[in-house]
Amino acid sequence: MIKQSGKAAKMLVLAGLLAGTIMISYGSAQSAPQSPAPASGPVDAAPLSHFHPDRFAGRAGKYYQLVWGVDSLNVKTAESGEMVRFTYRVLDANKAKTLNDKKFEPSLVDPQAGVKLVVPALEQIGILRQSAPPEAGKFYWMAFSNSGRRVKRGDRVNIVIGRFHAEGLVVD
Repeated sequence: MIKQSGKAAKMLVLAGLLAGTIMISYGSAQSAPQSPAPASGPVDAAPLSHFHPDRFAGRAGKYYQLVWGVDSLNVKTAESGEMVRFTYRVLDANKAKTLNDKKFEPSLVDPQAGVKLVVPALEQIGILRQSAPPEAGKFYWMAFSNSGRRVKRGDRVNIVIGRFHAEGLVVD
């Protein structure tokens, strides 16, 4: 009986060691890697690469291409923030006619700032918008007056031109 209990004790100790080793290796594999403490001083928040992912990947991009015949929608501040410029590329001229139609007054709506911007008409220049019939492959633009600089970089805005609605565009 002593021989058997000694053998059983050895087996129990070996099983315990094996289980402990497995738990330690599993725990170290699951723990998050330790990162060094942040350095004191200013932190540069600029991205390391200049890669910008497709803003309208998936359904939204396909929607604008298939229904409205445009892509590469972009909203950017200009003239030190006094203007907001909306650009787009025409893929299908027939579908994109609405965006260049003079009878529709375009507007840029910023729900966060609570403003609705319009395309200004200047005496010497005219309306700050392209209204020529669209051609496939060309980029078109329009500029919205942002007096008071209420719309800022990073805001999400909506562009409305007749039945065309582009929602959630980020201002660059």
